[in-house]
Amino acid sequence: MVTSKRIESVDILRGITIIAMILVNTPGDWGHVYAPLLHAEWHGLTPTDLIFPFFLYIVGISIYYAYKNKPNTSSTYKKVGIRSLKLIGLGLFLNLFTPLFPFVVDLETWRIPGVLQRIGIVFFITAVLYLNFNWKQLAAIILTILIGYYAFLGFVPLPNELGALTFDRAPNNWANYLDLKILGKHMWQPDYDPEGLLSTIPSIASSLIGVLIGKILNRIAPLKTLVITAFSLLISGYAFSLVFPINKAIWSSSFVLVTSGWGTLILALIYYLRDVKQYPFGTIFKYIGVNAITVYFLSSLLSKCMYNIPVNENHNIHSWLFETLFFPESIGPKLASLFYGLVVVFIYGYLGFWMYKKKIIIKV
Repeated sequence: MVTSKRIESVDILRGITIIAMILVNTPGDWGHVYAPLLHAEWHGLTPTDLIFPFFLYIVGISIYYAYKNKPNTSSTYKKVGIRSLKLIGLGLFLNLFTPLFPFVVDLETWRIPGVLQRIGIVFFITAVLYLNFNWKQLAAIILTILIGYYAFLGFVPLPNELGALTFDRAPNNWANYLDLKILGKHMWQPDYDPEGLLSTIPSIASSLIGVLIGKILNRIAPLKTLVITAFSLLISGYAFSLVFPINKAIWSSSFVLVTSGWGTLILALIYYLRDVKQYPFGTIFKYIGVNAITVYFLSSLLSKCMYNIPVNENHNIHSWLFETLFFPESIGPKLASLFYGLVVVFIYGYLGFWMYKKKIIIKV
């Protein structure tokens, strides 16, 4: 049996994810940030490393509900393609945008990958796969991606001059090697990009797992299945990490499983509180989740403006506001940096609330 009732816990988790994304992206001072609000340096997992895979996982759940009754026609594919191109275009615009006049972009070092670009690509491929395969076939595709990615990075020889294969941050890591060869200077860092080309493939698996979770949620009383699935993903992911380390930068297969496991467990908890027990929990996050991409895009755009528009010889708008209003010398730079981020979160949280109340929903 299935239910047509809207699953509010999905909207709440989406809103929490966007708020967390804004919080970790806008500290008052990047030199003073509490460790849980930073990514792992390479291998490993911090709370911050959960945010982006959670979003792709939720994209998969949303695809299930958006397209489960859609016909497999050219019109549907056209809508999927247009939405994907919009997301990629917004991401490229953010990378190109500068608030300074004259508008000058260094095309030789312009970063091509990005968060919105990856969301657009993953959305397109996941939606197309969902429209063409049943759940058993999708599960087989997920396994093929995860095992195949490990086998490729771990066993396919690189050109001889690069030496032995590694999963470390080095040129003899296949993910880094291909990004350097194909993207060159168009990357976030000189030696790698966290939204690189090869690592986009396993990120599709993160979204496909979300599709299967959407199928579970669509059944009557899915809580027990969600919890069992969560622990199955976590156990298999941590076991896989013994041979393929958990790593966001290269989006390792163990990273896919572990982050999907945590996402499912947190979703199960929210589902129990909101959809089962009907507690008035997380409504503000639901408001934000409705316009998740819009809120994220605006926060990124405004942040770029604040970092690039000078106030005087020593400060841009961001640093001037931080040092003037948050008293880092008095309360300590890390605490002040956190307070700055929380104020930014409050502002965008209110924006999401206001848009929802005004019935302003911007579909990207």
